[in-house]
Amino acid sequence: MKKYELIVFDWDGTLMDSEARIVACMQLAADDTGCSRPADAEVREIIGLSLEKAVSLLFETRDQEEVSTIVNAYRDHWLGDNVPHSRLFPHANEVIALLEEDGYLLAIATGKSRRGLDKVLTECGLGPRFHASRCADETFSKPHPQMLEEILVDLDTEPEKALVIGDTEYDMQMASNARVDALGVIHGVHSEARLLQHGALGVLRGLDELPSWLQQQ
Repeated sequence: MKKYELIVFDWDGTLMDSEARIVACMQLAADDTGCSRPADAEVREIIGLSLEKAVSLLFETRDQEEVSTIVNAYRDHWLGDNVPHSRLFPHANEVIALLEEDGYLLAIATGKSRRGLDKVLTECGLGPRFHASRCADETFSKPHPQMLEEILVDLDTEPEKALVIGDTEYDMQMASNARVDALGVIHGVHSEARLLQHGALGVLRGLDELPSWLQQQ
């Protein structure tokens, strides 16, 4: 009998190697709006949060008009073709297919907008494999547990039967706040030590390690 029935994945930094694209789009948005261009490391620090929250923290502003202007500039670049598109991490397709074949329910809890998530799911072809998803423009931003709690309700799953996979402390905190176990991946933006500090049961070096980890539970 499997310990978990539902696997909830973060998207950016967990299934898709989108760090470079996010950094480039945020820096271009700063250029477009006359803001100081943030350093790469500064942008990486806010990956995983909702776009509005990320912009507010990154540019140290609570002015909603300024936040909206930067957000819209970012989205123009993200949804356009002037910045190279991101790719799935190695083994993502195969692992998702294997988990589906093994009978797991699969879901996504992401800081992306619904429009942004739908776009990348269509481009990579993974959309039909997921049973549910929540985006940051539909619920509170991570680390608030709302998006995860709604997925649990949608898929009629008890918290102890779910597992979150993510690359940031925000994923780990969201899971903890919803009383759900979490596992980190270290090919994203936060370190192994940071993931463990914020509640990860363990860490994966790559997605290909996930099936064997699940078998050992």
